[in-house]
Amino acid sequence: MEWLIKRVAQEFKNGDVVNLGIGMPTKVANYLPEGVNIILQSENGFLGIGPTPEAGVEDRDIVNAGGQKSSILAGGCTFDSFTSFGIIRGGHVDVTVLGALEVDEEGNLANWMVPGKMVPGMGGAMDLVVGAQRVIVMMEHCTKKGDKKILKKCTLPLTASKQVNLIITEMGVIEVTPEGLLLKEIAPGLTFEEVQAATEPTLLDGTVSELETA
Repeated sequence: MEWLIKRVAQEFKNGDVVNLGIGMPTKVANYLPEGVNIILQSENGFLGIGPTPEAGVEDRDIVNAGGQKSSILAGGCTFDSFTSFGIIRGGHVDVTVLGALEVDEEGNLANWMVPGKMVPGMGGAMDLVVGAQRVIVMMEHCTKKGDKKILKKCTLPLTASKQVNLIITEMGVIEVTPEGLLLKEIAPGLTFEEVQAATEPTLLDGTVSELETA
C-alpha cells in the first residue's frame, strides 16, 4: 500500500487546505513531496492539525475526527463545530481524501453504511464531499473477499452524488470524466487488463507508454 499512499500525496499543492479521512488517508501527510506544505483541517474543529504526539505528552483535549490523539502546529487554531462546517460547506477546503465502500462510473460515492453492521450515520463525509473543491477516493481496489468496489452503479446508500473527481487504489489512478472512468496510471508490475478485470465498468485507457514520453 506504500505506493498508494505516496501517490495520493502527489495530488496536493503547496498551501492547500486538506481534509484527510479516518484510517489510511491519515498516513498521506507523512509522504508529502519536498517543498509541499499543506494545512490539515479536521471537521471536529482544527486548522493546522499536526502529527500524533509522542507517548506521555498527549493532550486529551486535542484529538482528530477519528478520536485519535493529535497535535496542533505553530499557527494552527481550534474552533467550534459550527465554524468548522462553515469552512467545509463554504468551499474553503481544497481537497478531501476519504475511503469508500463503493464508487461508480458517475462519481457517486457510498462510504458509510456497512452491510450487517450498526453505524451512527455518514458523519461529516456528506458535507466534505459536497463542499470540497476536489474529492479523492483512496481505497483498496477490491474487498478482502475479492468483490469489486468500483461499479457501474453503487448498490449501497449514497454519501453523495457525482462528486468524486479521482479514484486512487493500489492498482492505479482513475479519473472520473463525463465520458467514463479514465485509467491514467497503472501501479508498477500491473497491466491494463489486470486493472480492468478488477473493475466492473469499462475503463478508458489514458495511460502513457514509455514511447510516448521519450
